[in-house]
Amino acid sequence: MYLAMQVLSTQEDAVTDTRGMFAISVAAERAEMQIQNLRVYERRGLLEPARTTGGTRLYSEADIEVLRRIAELLDDGLNLAGIRRVLALEAQVSDLRSQLAARR
Repeated sequence: MYLAMQVLSTQEDAVTDTRGMFAISVAAERAEMQIQNLRVYERRGLLEPARTTGGTRLYSEADIEVLRRIAELLDDGLNLAGIRRVLALEAQVSDLRSQLAARR
């Protein structure tokens, strides 16, 4: 499940750039994580970076913000299953807020 844009819309300083432009090494450095963690988070469905035609992962600013959110939740003591649920709930709240705003 790709949650990057949905999670970002719940944050005050939301980053909306979803164009994949950073290699995995750059994304890991910007998110202050190890490269293998990014692969695990993708495998677990916490984010889905863009891919080149050759299969190289390209991370966007939105993906990096999700990685930072994952790090925050890990620091709070959540496991990956819990983080997945929190991200999904944050996305749901964001969607509901958007729907409510559209009705006003």
